[in-house]
Amino acid sequence: MLNRIILASKSKIRKEILDKHNIFCEVKPSHIDEDIVKKSLISESASPEIISKNLAELKANKVSLSHQDLMVLGADSVIDLDGELISKPDNREEALTILKKLNGKKHNLISSVCISKNGSMIWNYTDKAELTMKKFSEENLENYLSKISDEVLFAYNVYQIEGEGRNLFSNIVGDEDSIMGLPISKIKEYLKNY
Repeated sequence: MLNRIILASKSKIRKEILDKHNIFCEVKPSHIDEDIVKKSLISESASPEIISKNLAELKANKVSLSHQDLMVLGADSVIDLDGELISKPDNREEALTILKKLNGKKHNLISSVCISKNGSMIWNYTDKAELTMKKFSEENLENYLSKISDEVLFAYNVYQIEGEGRNLFSNIVGDEDSIMGLPISKIKEYLKNY
């Protein structure tokens, strides 16, 4: 099995998942403007799943162009609330607005991964988890946000299930590694052939 790749992401948790599974990676963030891509795809009525897949592929392809013959892993996760794409907050006010939207509701977390080589996708996979958030008062949501550091809040959207965020949910159905941003079992299955 191939155990060395380039990760086209600055996500610490994605790197930790790869490290834990003995897949050594060099981190090379893609620096693409995700907002421009999302707006363009939304204007074309793309589903949250398509947006997630496209972003993962774009990141992997961009980085792989400058790393000939190496495998590059791109990843993206989005929240799908009844067809509405919910992106990471830019500030704490937006984070509270997102939590209020999710409050007491069921949503899907979509995680897409793509492996590219020489600027082209050679494999991709998308996983979906279903999370049901408990019903909280606005005061409870503000209290939750006050415990979350900026680094966590702006990197992981509004919750981090491996930390404080687990307490927000009454039910979680799906692969926890996927929810954290990397469906590692599928990635390992693919890399087994190399």
